[in-house]
Amino acid sequence: MRQIDLSRTLPHARIAELPNPYFGKVRDCYDLPDGTRLLISSDRISAFDQILAVIPWKGQVLTQLARYWFDHTGDIAANHVLGYPDPNVVHCKRVTILPVEIVVRGYLAGTTSTSILTRYKTGARTMYGHTLPEGLRDNEALPQAIITPTSKAFDGGHDEPLTAAEILASGLLTPAQWEEVSAKALALFARGQEMAEKQGLILVDTKYEFGTDAEGKILLADEIHTPDSSRYWIAEGYENALKSGTRPPSFDKDVIRSWVVARCDPYKDKVPDIPLEMIEKTAQVYIDAFEKITGQPFLPDASGATPLDRIRANLTPFFTR
Repeated sequence: MRQIDLSRTLPHARIAELPNPYFGKVRDCYDLPDGTRLLISSDRISAFDQILAVIPWKGQVLTQLARYWFDHTGDIAANHVLGYPDPNVVHCKRVTILPVEIVVRGYLAGTTSTSILTRYKTGARTMYGHTLPEGLRDNEALPQAIITPTSKAFDGGHDEPLTAAEILASGLLTPAQWEEVSAKALALFARGQEMAEKQGLILVDTKYEFGTDAEGKILLADEIHTPDSSRYWIAEGYENALKSGTRPPSFDKDVIRSWVVARCDPYKDKVPDIPLEMIEKTAQVYIDAFEKITGQPFLPDASGATPLDRIRANLTPFFTR
């Protein structure tokens, strides 16, 4: 296990010289005068609709992992990327995010209120427009991958479950848009599962966000197949976990989620402070995830007095003049 400097973090990327800021849960974003956008991945970690902690190197890991997947899926879905001016930054086309988040699930899994395992354990069998068979075990593979869409919550709202019929009836998407994004999402998920399997991993579920550019073309946006947007299990331990009814070994942010859930109801109670040893463990989990998913070593960029100083220097060409 490598030594991790817990002081080397990017809690935010608020840069006064960049115009039109928007600060999300984990990204700080800027809309540029030429119609493009800068997305800066901070080291904040979000779950249960709140920020839980700041994890060293998380932003770089996620940006570079998304880059890896965008490079390997461009034949399936065009994406918003224009370039990478810094290890934590994506320069991209400005898109209008579609108001539906496309979640694809291959297994009966999850811990959140919108997960199919949570709902299944309460007795629900019909959800998101799908009817699941009786007798499924926790974390068992579904008969086939399914899309469980949710409303796209903006400004800190809650994602709400949807069905395809509700999406079309409410006009959230046109029939052509729904057909395109659902087909691309299933194809992306299949590619992700295939590539993950070669690395000894199981891609369990993931979410995709699509947006439309100025010409109305649908582009894959945000991130893809990262530990923040996806659940991965380590294949070697899956069968034993399934037989014993335990949680399969993983390296996604369920590490912190599980720690929190064991101590409170995060939707009702105040979440306790995350201890330093959990922060260090989570940082190691993200780094291990990068290396296991890509088969490449993670090379942290420690240039600059701080990560924010480095990013400011690399983004100087984009400063408003």
